Amino acid sequence: MYRVWNFVINYSLLLVIGAVLALIWANVDSHSYHAFVEYPLAENFFIGHPHVDETGHVHRTLTMHYLFNDVLMAFFFAIAAKEVWEAVILKQGSLRGKKAATPLIATAGGMLGPIAVYLGLAMISGSDTFDAVKNGWAVPTATDIAFSYLVGRVVFGGGHPAVRFLLLLAIADDAAGLVILAIFYPTAELAPQWLMLSLGAAVIVFLLANWLPRKMDRGNQLRPNSTWVRRNLSYWPYLIAAAISWYGFMRAGIHPALGLLPIVPTIPHADRAFGIFAEAEKHLTDLLNAIEHRLKTPVEVILFFFGLLNAGVEFNAIGEPTWLVLGGLLIGKPVGILIMGALAAHVLRLGLPAGMRTIDLLVIGCVAAIGFTVSLFIASVAFDADTMLGETPVQAAAKMGALFSFAAAIVSIIVGKLCRVKKQSA
Repeated sequence: MYRVWNFVINYSLLLVIGAVLALIWANVDSHSYHAFVEYPLAENFFIGHPHVDETGHVHRTLTMHYLFNDVLMAFFFAIAAKEVWEAVILKQGSLRGKKAATPLIATAGGMLGPIAVYLGLAMISGSDTFDAVKNGWAVPTATDIAFSYLVGRVVFGGGHPAVRFLLLLAIADDAAGLVILAIFYPTAELAPQWLMLSLGAAVIVFLLANWLPRKMDRGNQLRPNSTWVRRNLSYWPYLIAAAISWYGFMRAGIHPALGLLPIVPTIPHADRAFGIFAEAEKHLTDLLNAIEHRLKTPVEVILFFFGLLNAGVEFNAIGEPTWLVLGGLLIGKPVGILIMGALAAHVLRLGLPAGMRTIDLLVIGCVAAIGFTVSLFIASVAFDADTMLGETPVQAAAKMGALFSFAAAIVSIIVGKLCRVKKQSA
């Protein structure tokens, strides 16, 4: 992608602005805010929130919330999937080989730790609280890549090996988060046969727009067929396949925001990875990177509206789920990453990057506790909006915990000082 600062400015600053505006609006006039969020764009539409009428007939309403959370956020998750795919499949990909083993094991700790703390504290709070909040166990497992990277550079300096370790951990965390969303948070009764539509779209577009032109060009360095497809068809075959795949996910009952994931691996990509946030990627001409660059401005706008439509929580919504999410992030993340990272490095003898100390794992865990974007997204799907814990909606309280996870930035700086982290310039 681009330099990390440009990435944070372009993708995350608008998200934060949208979230701040939502908080202000919801606390000034909650009625008009929620009317805007659930504003019906189309009734009895072929996509949208499903409703069952008195006769048992299912009809769908396309609302502002559904448009951005379920339809357009698919482009954001496609970009995340693109980074994961390149990190796994390409030569020198950051999630390949022994160098990725310790970060991957630490990632497991960074997910199991928050789950254990979240559910453990919920059980201590009593059976009523546990039953009300148990479905949100995945909310504190997320790590916001952009903000974590930015805070990591502040704490460690741009040249510290812990920053690269943090990036590997964060992108693996995102990959696991996508799997969790797909498996544990269906949007309706599962109808897995519809996934054949998504699989078929992926296979057909790969064969016709990728594999076949390359096969016809075999032995011809001029690659006339591949060039013709690229120049004349561009990304359109993949966009059509993406729309079909998205519809398949929606009908299958899997969150449709993940509907573009099967299409990402079918798009022609670079022959090697340059690393997350690598400056060199802007010079690449492969179609996958070209599509990502075309999505830049649309995704900026999408993230603004995602923040605006999801972060509007009234401050009186703060409740037990808020503290459970924060406990999972601020306690479970650092402890889980430290324990599993140390296990991988010393017991399994996989080691740590040169120049990185075991105690740095604790600091990395604190930085990774910034959940924000994905935590907010999971909170919006984990609970029904009308689920109540006493007088406080559980969903709203959990969202507040995701928003408050920015406190991890301050905690990271303090812990970094206490652990005597020595900054290393890039």
